[in-house]
Amino acid sequence: MRQPYELSIAVRYLRTRSSHSFISFISAVSMIGIALAVAVLIVVLSVMNGFEYELQRRILGMVSDASITGLNEPLSDWQAARELVLARDDVEAAAPYVEGQAMAQAGEALAGITVRGIDPKLETEVSTIGSVMTSGQLEDLTPGSYRVVIGQQLATFLGVDVGDKVVLVLAEAMVTVAGLAPRVRRFTVAGIFDAGMYEYDRGLVFTSFEDAARLFETRGQATGLRLSIPDFYEARDVAMAAAKELANERGADLSIEDWTRLHSTFFRSIQLQKSMMFVILSLVIAVAAFNIVSTLMMVVRDKRGDIAILRSFGATQRSVMTLFASQGTFIGVIGTLLGVLLALLISSQLGNFVNLLQGWFGIDLLSAEVYYLEDLPTQVRPLEVLQIGGMALVLAVAATFYPALSAARQPPAEALRYE
Repeated sequence: MRQPYELSIAVRYLRTRSSHSFISFISAVSMIGIALAVAVLIVVLSVMNGFEYELQRRILGMVSDASITGLNEPLSDWQAARELVLARDDVEAAAPYVEGQAMAQAGEALAGITVRGIDPKLETEVSTIGSVMTSGQLEDLTPGSYRVVIGQQLATFLGVDVGDKVVLVLAEAMVTVAGLAPRVRRFTVAGIFDAGMYEYDRGLVFTSFEDAARLFETRGQATGLRLSIPDFYEARDVAMAAAKELANERGADLSIEDWTRLHSTFFRSIQLQKSMMFVILSLVIAVAAFNIVSTLMMVVRDKRGDIAILRSFGATQRSVMTLFASQGTFIGVIGTLLGVLLALLISSQLGNFVNLLQGWFGIDLLSAEVYYLEDLPTQVRPLEVLQIGGMALVLAVAATFYPALSAARQPPAEALRYE
């Protein structure tokens, strides 16, 4: 035989035969257990990876990498501040904005919103709002037109479409003949966007920079500058350095915000959940892997006569250990490979499967109001698959140690006495 006889015998013990069908069945159950445990861990982590990636992509697309704002007052002379920031090599683009809180009213429907005044040309350099427009154009937000672009969820809630009127009510009061009254301004819906994230589709409204400045009475000054940074993982450091440079140049107090600070709770909770799920589901893999112990112990008990014959022909204890360790390793390798293939298949079709369940049972498994996303994203990371597969193999090999040692210590004469 070209291959070591220990491997040949180990493979033969895994094959189904009528006289040893129960042993083969137990081996198959061990393989399936490892496969399911590996698949579950990979699928769960791929869903959490996809959720984290989609949140990060959509958040960065709407809030920009970082922003610099005045500490207690608007950012005056934002044009000069923008030029100074753009002179840095680590800043790709900068766009001014005016932001404030208001209530949107259409008929009897009311919704609390954030109003953001932007320059359409500059805004597309720091956000993806232009690419998520479903109707209308961002360029329609011209100064003095009093037009707004709203999210799809807000449009549905208010029951409005492009061309309809929306009233924005500010909390600030103005003095009239009848007394104090809230400041009110009527706007025309010029476009609708769908960012795919409920927080923005339901609560963010865009208008032109000049109209927002009039609405919030900033006298043409900006709330701050939104920055686009090549390496967004360095957004905080870059924004802080740019803010210090501006403060030294202008002698004003400034504050910064970056995407990690604005939504740190989301990403920290996801990382914590990923770590906990990895530990918990790793225990499931450990349980499935150590099922190999009981399987091999049954094989050792069933093959005592074979072990004794091999020993009488000169097989060493090491060869006997190798035989049964190889059988357990084969179970672990086959189970791990099946689990990885099953996980890849499930991950690629999980979104369709969830949509099918929602259609069958008429329920919303992924409410955008709760999970911020309307679909179930998945992202399989090769490094995590290798780590999970390696861990399963290590546990499977470790589970073979005691049964293989027990088989090697079988006394040949004792086993052959009753044969």
